[in-house]
Amino acid sequence: MTSSPDGSGYFLYHSIGMYPGKAEAMARALDDYAHIWGTPDDSQWPQVLEKRQRFIDLWSGLIGAEPGTLTSAENVTTALLSLVGGLPAEHLRGRSLLVAGDCFPSLHFMLVGLAPRLGFTLRTVPLRPGEGWVRDEDMIAAWDESVGLALLTFVTSTASHRCDLDTLVAHGRRMGSLVGVDVTQGIGLIPYRVDAPEVDFTVSTSLKWLGGASGGGILHVARPLLEECRPELRGWFSQENPFSWDLDAFKFAPDARRFDHGTPSALACLGSIPALEWNVAADAEAMLAHNRALSRRILNAAPELGLSLVSPDDDARRGGSVMLRLPEYADPAHTVATLRASGLYADCRGSLLRLSPGSVTTADGVSRLLDQLARMRAAA
Repeated sequence: MTSSPDGSGYFLYHSIGMYPGKAEAMARALDDYAHIWGTPDDSQWPQVLEKRQRFIDLWSGLIGAEPGTLTSAENVTTALLSLVGGLPAEHLRGRSLLVAGDCFPSLHFMLVGLAPRLGFTLRTVPLRPGEGWVRDEDMIAAWDESVGLALLTFVTSTASHRCDLDTLVAHGRRMGSLVGVDVTQGIGLIPYRVDAPEVDFTVSTSLKWLGGASGGGILHVARPLLEECRPELRGWFSQENPFSWDLDAFKFAPDARRFDHGTPSALACLGSIPALEWNVAADAEAMLAHNRALSRRILNAAPELGLSLVSPDDDARRGGSVMLRLPEYADPAHTVATLRASGLYADCRGSLLRLSPGSVTTADGVSRLLDQLARMRAAA
């Protein structure tokens, strides 16, 4: 067995991202939290909220969000619930909410449940038979003036397809729709800004390519939409002063804090700060070039390995992952276990082998991956 403590054979950035020194950096951040939270004085909340604001500020800088338009969330599902549940009724009631059939399933599950109560029709654009992602032109064909809100997936989790945001958002503006983007599978590797093109809201987590902690999600809402929203998921942190407990004087905070509700998941934010700081300091162009070089080796080798490509071959239309279809004779669980035994870490969704080389993955790791896949094919 070949171990890989340095991450050279790590291909799971579509799940949990890594960066050099992650364990040590997170340990220091969490130890700092434990010291603050475990000290018997009255300084816990001021210090923790200041660090949570650091998380928010880092995220705002990462995606070019105006100050006061972004807040933390537990995950993309609760972030989208906060946004959809706070919209003025005219945006959705009697209209359609448009999503692609390859959106993150959790969001679709939630929207199916919301549709009857909020009075919108959920319009899901399907994949064409035998294809790995929903085509942008099919989204546009289904996107008429009845669409009150469209949720776009920046990069898909099943094909690493990167949508054409410029074209889709421009079409949405012509249709008079609100446009939101789930950037979870691309942010931290693929450049994204909330104003290029200008969108109404953005949801994400700090996992994946950013390498943050679970529970460290975000919601960005652009003005003036933010000021129109009255979230039904609300609580003491939705106020200008969270420590005001006057039951008859509730008033939403004037900024993105109105999308907060109960006590925030500050621990996840603090645990994600080192990852965000590392990403900000990294050479973004070099990091993407590293991913592209390693991904190209996998793409070029796939046909000889009997693996069919599910992701776009074009770098401009692909996120950071390479998704390959295993042959019918290959058992996905056995494939993953065999790779793991060789210090190579990937996963499968059904027969879909997902490979995402990132900053700690090396050229040697890719060579070992391709050699192991070749041996597995020869043994079949």
